[in-house]
Order: sequence, then C-alpha cells, then structure tokens
Amino acid sequence: MTGLLVAARYLTIVPLPGAVPGRADSLGRAAVWFPAIGLGIGAVLVGAERVTAVLFPSLLAALLTVTAWKLLTGGLHLDGLADCLDGLAGRDAEHRLAIMRDSRIGAFGAIGLILFLLLEVVAVAELPSGVRGRALLVVPVIARATPPLLVRLFPAAKLEGLGAAFSASVSGWAAPTALAIALVVALAALHAVAVPVFAVSVLSALALTRFFAARVSGITGDVLGAAIEVAELAGLLTVSAWAHLGR
Repeated sequence: MTGLLVAARYLTIVPLPGAVPGRADSLGRAAVWFPAIGLGIGAVLVGAERVTAVLFPSLLAALLTVTAWKLLTGGLHLDGLADCLDGLAGRDAEHRLAIMRDSRIGAFGAIGLILFLLLEVVAVAELPSGVRGRALLVVPVIARATPPLLVRLFPAAKLEGLGAAFSASVSGWAAPTALAIALVVALAALHAVAVPVFAVSVLSALALTRFFAARVSGITGDVLGAAIEVAELAGLLTVSAWAHLGR
C-alpha cells in the first residue's frame, strides 16, 4: 500500500498523508501501481461526465470534464508534452535537453498544447453517450501502464538525475503486470473495442517515445509524461473511430 500512496501523491493532486516522493527510486518501485491510479482518475472522470452531461450541452460538458481531468493530475503530463514539443527546436541532443529543462513555454509547446486539448475536448464531446463514460474510465488506466514498459525499452537520456533513478528502480515485472491490469480493465469496460484501444494507445506511446528518444539520446520524465498524454488521446480517438464506423 505504500507504493500505491507514493504513486497517488505523485500522479494526482489528491491531498494524501505524507509528502510527494522526493526520491525517484521510490517512485520507480511504485510504478506497478500506476494503472490503479489511472483507474481512480477514470472513476472521477466518469462522475464528472455524468454530472456535466445533465447540466450542460455536450461540448461544454466535454470541456468541463477535460478540465477536471487535467486539474486532477496537476497538469503534470501536459507540462512534459509542452517541454518535449519545445525541445524540437534544439540543434542537437544536449541543446534539446536544455530547452526541455527550461520552465518557460515556447511557441511549439503553446501551439501543441492548444491543438492537443482541442482534439481531446472534441473527442470526448463526440463520443456516443453509451460509450463515453467507459472510454473515460479506461484510457487513463492504459496510458499509465506504459511508463514501466517504456523505461525497460529505452535508456535514460542522462546517467544521473530523476529520470535515470526512476528508470533504474522500475522492476522487470512491473511492465507486464501493469499492462495486464490495464488490458483486463479495458476488456471489462469496452468489450470488443478493448483490444484495438489498448493496442493503439500502447503503440502510440511507444512511437512517441522512440521519436523523442532518438532526438535526446534517451528518455526523460518529460518524455514519459508526453507519452501518457498521447496514449490517452489515441485511446479516445480509437473509441471514437470505432463508434463512427459502426454506425
């Protein structure tokens, strides 16, 4: 249960006893609990979606739901996505890492975040009501199952620091366990569409991580955060496409 609390303190803004983990190795050991935190986030989103759908038109309800989503996670992964996009302007790996460490947001990051959030809001708004809640429950789980896999497949961009310590402390069984949990949740909630959603989400996270790992000579916490965001959006788009084609 200590690992669960560590993961919850880091991945959400829920006020829990204790401090946010200052040691990346303790967070790495808690990585197997990430899908459970994703399930908690999804449950909150289901509640938010049901309330807002009753009170507001579909687009406004989707905007409020996505707002609750990003507030609950403290914008942690969005910050990583923005930093990665800004890093694309760098000349080489070292310059890109320096840009990503800069707390200021650049043009690439700002434009990317705007387009990304627009896509996410519209994707939620256009999902059929019968599947919207189930999709919101599942995609945070799948996305948060990807970091243990990514740190096993890609090296850390630096030999020291938070990302390196996190990568080194994630156990070998964390990735298959986390992915198995996510797949079971997806199958239980989404049935026939679960496998495509799971596959597209995980492959999207892998593709994005490989893209950035090639440009910064490894992965960082920002890359993992960006992968989570992209996996969530990919899952929503897959459910939307499945529902649209099935009409």
